Amino acid sequence: MSTLRVDEVVKEYPLRGGGLRGRGGAGRATSLRAVAGVSFAVAEGTTFGLVGESGCGKSTLSRIVLGLDAPTAGHVEACGEDPATLGRAALKAWRRKVQIVAQDPAGALPARMRVGRIVEEPWRVHGVTPEGGRADRAAELLAQVGLPRRHAGAFPHELSGGQRQRVVIARALALEPRLVVCDEPVSALDVSVQAQVLELLRGLQADRGLTYLFISHDLGVVKHMADEIGVMYRGAMVERGAAAEVYARPRHPYTRELLDAIPSIRRAGRRRSAAPVPAAAAAQEAEAPGAPLAPGAAAPQPDAAEQGCPYRGRCALAVERCAVEAPQPREIEPGRWSACHRAEEVA
Repeated sequence: MSTLRVDEVVKEYPLRGGGLRGRGGAGRATSLRAVAGVSFAVAEGTTFGLVGESGCGKSTLSRIVLGLDAPTAGHVEACGEDPATLGRAALKAWRRKVQIVAQDPAGALPARMRVGRIVEEPWRVHGVTPEGGRADRAAELLAQVGLPRRHAGAFPHELSGGQRQRVVIARALALEPRLVVCDEPVSALDVSVQAQVLELLRGLQADRGLTYLFISHDLGVVKHMADEIGVMYRGAMVERGAAAEVYARPRHPYTRELLDAIPSIRRAGRRRSAAPVPAAAAAQEAEAPGAPLAPGAAAPQPDAAEQGCPYRGRCALAVERCAVEAPQPREIEPGRWSACHRAEEVA
């Protein structure tokens, strides 16, 4: 049984006059495609990891899953309902079943509200009084995420980053959701604290049977959380499969690029052994259209009329076919999907 099903979801935004490509001239794009026909399903009690660099469309997709934005085409079914089709009252009731753990705990918590009241806020919004009363139940939730009862009287700025994220998690659990969207939940934390928060999320999932959509730019982090991974690039899902398989044997060049960006002794040695690129040549390559992006740079957004494979400008395996024919996701082996004409050749 799938708690979340995403079916051919497309999200386009119109480009108005004054944009780089939206002046309305002949051959110019009139829309920007942030999500391009993405499909996947998340089984109940499992974690689906959505990975990609900034600008790949993963956060736009999360907004659609959360009912904060409607798709241009396709549909989402979360906890048995499509949020885009619900009226105001039904949408509010549906949101009790779908919650979010956001990236920035400092920005996600009201600065002038004490921690206990923050955790109680979902009950006030939905007119719910939990058994035992709100204050006692909030203290129980704080204890479940590793915070002592005394923290209920603290303000967010009095807590560490890891403690604030635990408050965010406690608040997300208040309404006993079935699906939790974890949008870069540890990216703002120190590495040692990241491990603690990830372990907490895993424990809560085991105890409560939660389903996670776990979004991150870091494939290394997602590997330790996800049962299945989907890799997004410029709005499209370019690879999907079991987490261990994708990590061990990537079947898209972009996935390989993400894996190579994970620090390791082996990869560091491989980079040191590579021939250095002259400064002048590197500068010329960086300015060339379709050149590889610097680490951490955002992927350029595709327009709706673009042809060919969006990754071809960065791909060492690109051939003429890639410039004229966009690869469609295909099952290259049981449970493994890749949108690459040469998926079997990726090493």
